[in-house]
Amino acid sequence: MHIFRSKTKIVITFFVFKREKSYFCIIMINRILQKQLESDLSRKKVQVIFGPRQIGKSTLSEMVYNNFEEKKLWLNADDADVRAQFENPSGLKFENLFKTYKLLVIDEAQRLNNAGLTLKIIADQVKHLNVIATGSSAFELNDKIKESMVGRALEYKLFPFSVQELSDHTSIFDENKLLDHRLIYGYYPEVVNNPGDEKRVLQQLCDSMLYKDLYTVEKLKKPYLLEKILQALALQLGSEVSYNELANIVGADKETVERYIFMLEQAFIIYRLPALSRNVRTELRKARKIYFYDNGIRNSLISNFSPIALRNDKGALWENFLITERLKKISYQNLYSNRYFWRTKTQQEIDYIEEYDGILNAFEIKFKKNSRAALPLTFSQAYPNHRFSLVDLTNYLEFVLNGS
Repeated sequence: MHIFRSKTKIVITFFVFKREKSYFCIIMINRILQKQLESDLSRKKVQVIFGPRQIGKSTLSEMVYNNFEEKKLWLNADDADVRAQFENPSGLKFENLFKTYKLLVIDEAQRLNNAGLTLKIIADQVKHLNVIATGSSAFELNDKIKESMVGRALEYKLFPFSVQELSDHTSIFDENKLLDHRLIYGYYPEVVNNPGDEKRVLQQLCDSMLYKDLYTVEKLKKPYLLEKILQALALQLGSEVSYNELANIVGADKETVERYIFMLEQAFIIYRLPALSRNVRTELRKARKIYFYDNGIRNSLISNFSPIALRNDKGALWENFLITERLKKISYQNLYSNRYFWRTKTQQEIDYIEEYDGILNAFEIKFKKNSRAALPLTFSQAYPNHRFSLVDLTNYLEFVLNGS
């Protein structure tokens, strides 16, 4: 592929690269976010798609791009020639560059110098232009645009494939048959698209997340410590996490552990679930659980791909899977809720709670069929405005699918 000197011809060259990339895509699975992105184009905001590497941000943007019928332009900021076009940003410059286009996609926008300022100028000065920008991690792009883009940007989080998306692609019945497999290998697009090669793909994904996103960007002084923290968190899946205890396990101070966990959250590897604590003296007030955005990544970190039937951690994997699928559902449906777990010092507990408009929806999670569970009396008395449900193998699809 040749690089021409003319700015216009350079742009055409990038578009051809993108077309070639989509041609070799193995399976095109529709993403739930696509309709939202296309609908929001009418709002004339900069649409920023966050998510970890290799999650499908470019493919999702391409789907929106291909459906857009007016004149459009695709730029990949990984290319030095593209980045050069955005040096010394100004309103006049961008008006001239983009005056004939109605849609601009900037893939890997975090690679631009002054990304926030650049997007702000485009939003303010080229008002007819719809802009979609993707970023590989929150700490690379979010920090650059947060202050500059107040009131100008719409933010979206893209996760690994959801049960809903894969069920829509095949069927609920087919996806249900693959449940044990998904609990072990997860939902990353490349994992799903490469059956039989899951272990190697997951290892490469872990290396990419750690070395490209964290070691390189953050210039960590002790990269081995990050791996130890991740492995410790993986082994404590489904349990409360104490930063002091974690610091003792990995041989670091509490502040360092907290900082590394924050970075892991920003890289979309883990997320925290806080404890609900309002009315009961014996409630755990500062406790938190930490979950992984993908079971496959978690299992790869501890090199454990044993079948579900042989595992001692099947309950933790099931809990991580369900709560993460519920997170995808809440995010994609724009449901506004607070999310917790609940536990007292006397070991009364509820696995998962969602709060909508003051109503607490409590869920007990069991990895077996026709389970039984009772709501703790302490919780029922302290929070009378509640609902309670049991989630197990017989009804989990109702819990994770969008129509439920």
